[in-house]
Amino acid sequence: MDKRIENSGGCPVMHGAITETGATVMDWWPKSLNLDILHQHDTKTNPLGKDFSYREALKTLDVEALKKDMHALMTQSQEWWPADYGHYGGLMIRLAWHSAGSYRLADGRGGGGAGNIRFAPLNSWPDNGNLDKARRLLWPLKKKYGNAVSWADLIILAGTIAYESMGLKTFGFGFGREDIWHPEKDTYWGAEKEWLAPSDERYSDVGKPDTMENPLAAVQMGLIYVNPEGVNGQPDPLKTAAQVRETFARMAMNDEETAALTAGGHTVGKAHGNGDAGALGAEPEAGGLENQGFGWLNPNMSGKASNAVTSGIEGAWTTHPTTFDMGYFDLLFGYEWELTKSPAGANQWQPVGIKEEHMPVDASDPGVRRMPMMTDADMAMKMDPAYNAICQKFMADPDYFKDTFARAWFKLTHRDMGPRARYVGPDVPAEDLIWQDPIPAGPDNYDIGAIKSKIAASGLSIGDLVSTAWDSARTFRGSDLRGGANGARIRLAPQKDWDGNEPKRLAKVLGVLEPIAAQYGASVADVIVLGGNVGIEKAAKAAGHDITVAFSPGRGDATDDMTDADSFDVLEPVADGYRNWLKANYVVSAEELMLDHTQLLGLTAPEMTALVGGMRMLGTNHGGSKHGVFTDFEGSLTNDFFVNLTDMGNKWVPVEGGTYEIRDRKTDKTKWTATRVDLVFGSNSILRAYSEVYAQDDGQEKFVNDFVAAWVKVMDADRFDIA
Repeated sequence: MDKRIENSGGCPVMHGAITETGATVMDWWPKSLNLDILHQHDTKTNPLGKDFSYREALKTLDVEALKKDMHALMTQSQEWWPADYGHYGGLMIRLAWHSAGSYRLADGRGGGGAGNIRFAPLNSWPDNGNLDKARRLLWPLKKKYGNAVSWADLIILAGTIAYESMGLKTFGFGFGREDIWHPEKDTYWGAEKEWLAPSDERYSDVGKPDTMENPLAAVQMGLIYVNPEGVNGQPDPLKTAAQVRETFARMAMNDEETAALTAGGHTVGKAHGNGDAGALGAEPEAGGLENQGFGWLNPNMSGKASNAVTSGIEGAWTTHPTTFDMGYFDLLFGYEWELTKSPAGANQWQPVGIKEEHMPVDASDPGVRRMPMMTDADMAMKMDPAYNAICQKFMADPDYFKDTFARAWFKLTHRDMGPRARYVGPDVPAEDLIWQDPIPAGPDNYDIGAIKSKIAASGLSIGDLVSTAWDSARTFRGSDLRGGANGARIRLAPQKDWDGNEPKRLAKVLGVLEPIAAQYGASVADVIVLGGNVGIEKAAKAAGHDITVAFSPGRGDATDDMTDADSFDVLEPVADGYRNWLKANYVVSAEELMLDHTQLLGLTAPEMTALVGGMRMLGTNHGGSKHGVFTDFEGSLTNDFFVNLTDMGNKWVPVEGGTYEIRDRKTDKTKWTATRVDLVFGSNSILRAYSEVYAQDDGQEKFVNDFVAAWVKVMDADRFDIA
């Protein structure tokens, strides 16, 4: 150690261990499987402790007092960061919007449900410029109400109260967003290495917005949606309209919702581009210690209200930027518009021949009027035929517009919260909305033992029972709390026809289980899960373990009317490492796809290991494949997968087609076959360490217990009623 200190200039700190100066394992071996995505949100990062329950803390929150304080904040806290027009509404709406607006439908990641905008990279995205000030303005309220309200809830509430403060009748609000405590650093936001790199990098053809790389939803690195100046900064409203349509569709918004959100979002507030954007200081994550988390510091003028630079676009959209009215449409459709430049040099549009009384006042000096502006995305609402028609409908019926916007805002800010049962508070709307994936309550007073006996005697194989239960539950996504076994949507379109669900086999199994459910007054959803449990109990008994798999009744059965089939398309699996299946060959490896799926299921790396090893023993491989079935006793829940994976008497030989043969070292006889997903549990040093635990002579009982616990976790992942 002394020699190392000497070589490092006398500093006793092992440089590189905790700073960016040292190479990581992934730097040295970039092709190694990176398990970090499964280690996100470790309980050790949570300062509130394992016994803290946010839902219990919420019961102590004085909601009306908080809302009253929030209303006061909008106009009364002007001492250190003066607001545009004396009202923080525009800033708070943008904070809430940009927190929620990172949500994407493809994998459910992003969104405002966890307060992720507090951390890098989101806190330092160019599109989130100066939102650091908005969050600091909320700090006195967070300090006052403490753990009774999360940052995630407070941020979204701020935007909703801002709209109410400016005259909108909002649709409602649900508390219940629980904070994370470190960045979701393994969320894929794009491959670009610089902010606002040309959007061509994430498209096969930038002229065809639907060719944007999945699961991305924003057109450039560091943006929430689209470039407000136009495609790659080049104004062309019709091209921008196509990008707007695609980006909002990737958030599950239709054209009407998109037009309403654009118009309603720009009815209030202003954009900031009055100054030299190049003079701004570094973003928060790159700022000096003395900045204390503030970024984009403006050395010129005051950097506040009318003297601020954020997007580079300058001006308000409407005549009265602190009032929710029809002013957006009045100006957009009441005037012709021409291209111009902001003081910061950004492309924007200005009205031709505007009347002075239609001009908004200066954000700092109400005695001066300023030119309004529109972005390229705003001009798209006028020039795109479909958006134009929707806007005409809104203009003809202002109440319809306001209601449509209020509902779209509610959807935007609650889309990643899961079902309505998770919402807390006095302002939760009573209406069930289809995008909330509603599920009726199911019965729980039936004879579980009789149903299990009936299933056991049905003639269905262990593999059929376990596979069907798994396929029903594996759609769960912890990212936006969609999917899962509750609702039994595996019997409905589109899930019943997915390749990964083996439609013919699925129909056969459901044909047996549905009559059993009807006979005993249980939901099909419960009976599907019970079927999987019966299969596991039989397999465990065959391996010498008499166990009972825990079961919580009460799942309901959704109907077609409760199911937005189009939005469920994105839940279709393209791979399932647990059932050793790939829909097609992808650039991303099968084992990486398994990690992504595992993280969405909320499983840890040890839980993944136990589940994969057990599923191989139960005969659940897609299509009956024998890859990875390292046993002569298929259907018995043994630890044979791990025993034979780590057996030094075997060798592993690549063969044509990307698979492998497991051969006896002495005889060269092929014993089993495998895929990459199977062998990664022996080749990756971390996964091998887990596999060795289960392969030990004393590992069988632990394996069975761990497998069952992980299985129950997946089956109950969407049971928010029993959490």
